[in-house]
Amino acid sequence: MAKNSVVALNCRIGCAACCIAPSISSAIPGMANGKAAGERCVQLTMDNRCRLFGQPDRPSVCSSLRPSLEMCGKSDMEAMEYLLQLECATRTE
Repeated sequence: MAKNSVVALNCRIGCAACCIAPSISSAIPGMANGKAAGERCVQLTMDNRCRLFGQPDRPSVCSSLRPSLEMCGKSDMEAMEYLLQLECATRTE
């Protein structure tokens, strides 16, 4: 497999890196102005599950995100580090 290939995965339950690390500029129920990078989404439960998963009011940016080996890595910490680096890279472009 090529080094940069993207492999689809199932979401690692309880990880929540994609709900914390990236900024979201669109409105989220309970967060009218979206959220800043590194800020925990108010829609995360205590066990890091999305209350909006599968719901029509889930932001489209969230619905479009798909777990992959590249993004999720081998652990929750790797996923958080990757997404924070990606967030920083998009700010400097």
